[in-house]
Amino acid sequence: MTQHQRLLIIDFGSQVTQLIARRLRELNVFCEIRPYQTVTEATIQEMAPKAVILSGGPDSVTREGSPRAPQALFDMGLPIFGICYGQQVMMEQLGGKVEAGHHAEYGRAYVSPADGHTKDSIFAGLFEAGNEQVWMSHGDRVTQLAPGFEVIGVSPNAPLAMVADEARKFYAVQFHPEVHHTPNGAKMLENFVKMAGFTGDWTMASYKDEAIRIIREQVGDKKVICGLSGGVDSSVAAVLIHEAIGDQLTCVFVDHGLLRLNEAEEVVTMFRDTYKIPLIHADEADLFLGELEGVSDPEVKRKTIGRLFIDVFQKYANGIEGAEFLAQGTLYPDVIESVSFTGGPSVTIKSHHNVGGLPEKMGLKLVEPLRELFKDEVRALGRELGLPDKFIGRHPFPGPGLAIRCPGEITREKLDILRKADAVYIDQIRKHGLYDEIWQAFAAILPMRTVGVMGDGRTYDYALAIRAVTSVDGMTADTYPFTHEFLGETMTRIINEVKGVNRVFYDLTSKPPGTIELE
Repeated sequence: MTQHQRLLIIDFGSQVTQLIARRLRELNVFCEIRPYQTVTEATIQEMAPKAVILSGGPDSVTREGSPRAPQALFDMGLPIFGICYGQQVMMEQLGGKVEAGHHAEYGRAYVSPADGHTKDSIFAGLFEAGNEQVWMSHGDRVTQLAPGFEVIGVSPNAPLAMVADEARKFYAVQFHPEVHHTPNGAKMLENFVKMAGFTGDWTMASYKDEAIRIIREQVGDKKVICGLSGGVDSSVAAVLIHEAIGDQLTCVFVDHGLLRLNEAEEVVTMFRDTYKIPLIHADEADLFLGELEGVSDPEVKRKTIGRLFIDVFQKYANGIEGAEFLAQGTLYPDVIESVSFTGGPSVTIKSHHNVGGLPEKMGLKLVEPLRELFKDEVRALGRELGLPDKFIGRHPFPGPGLAIRCPGEITREKLDILRKADAVYIDQIRKHGLYDEIWQAFAAILPMRTVGVMGDGRTYDYALAIRAVTSVDGMTADTYPFTHEFLGETMTRIINEVKGVNRVFYDLTSKPPGTIELE
């Protein structure tokens, strides 16, 4: 889509390849991640990148048939930066040597400068305070440099930890500069893109203008339907498309009865009244809650909600005459993850929150204006479009809604208790000025009742769990360290203000081993 300067990331299967892209996007550099098996000399020429990064990966270059970069890449005159497995691939393909059987290195390590190392390479500005802390994750290591390379930095278990061939603008490191545990890793990436001639032309203002132009070209005078959940992604997509084609867009807001307190009213008011976007409010709470009655298995819940959502959406969309396009808030991580690195199945932890299957059933063409963006970039685009900060900065909310914050059987009584308790909890977080420090916070009603004492009477009410986590991208998460005073105050408010709760727990589980949501 974009006409900006491009950087190609060839992915060899690292768990943190997305972080490379995120670091580069923060530098206003547009980049694309492509699995190694899809990259050929022809695809590189077609993409015309200004530079290439080779990612890490789980394989060993010493294994016969292990992944490689196209050999022609090294003759194209492009700056190349190899990371971990990417370094080993460079050395192996350019005439160096990689060996297994040495000491593996995982976690924090320190790299010291090699004697006579070049100081004006992409490693400029490093070693000023002594050795550099880095994050290692490798079993093999380079034992012989390819011709033309010099050693820049060494570590105890990686004597060729940082190497460079300045003449060809080839650079490589054994560690991961993209992770937070390598404090000066961002500096290396910044040096690399500057050396490669990137001017930082990737901005949300330019993206917005390009996206509007492309939506108009794609849609023409046809109509578009957008499934609006009220979340940030679908909302930003809807406002962007409406800015491009006006009343050719109709939003269908499926209200499944599993939203937070006053959420349906807020969505309808903002889109129908504030943005004047044609909106169908499909109030189908009775249908969803009726089908979920007696269901306690979390996967059955998700699949039931997904199936009903498709049926309801299709019912209302069929009433929109002449619609040829379906708008979705697909993000770049969804696009990346849809291509398996090995071509085989991955383990299903739980069904994805997003609901699929609509385009196939309805025969509509897709409009996906956010498919090149990460979550933080969607928020930046939302601000560019004028959406209020309070809305743009909202914590993620799952598609199945409160159904997965209500383990066990779902009832209207439990949902009512949960809505009120969650509202008190979030109000507490906002009052203490903590909302923007937290990635996601919510209450969950547990499938148990406990004995309590309130006043002079005995109670037998529900127990509630409250959860708050910090995260960069939702892939991993840590518990937010509330003070005991905050937790005590919050517990008191919930029990005093929400009838039906007499006990509150704080969930201290990180991700992994847990997931962010309870189900």
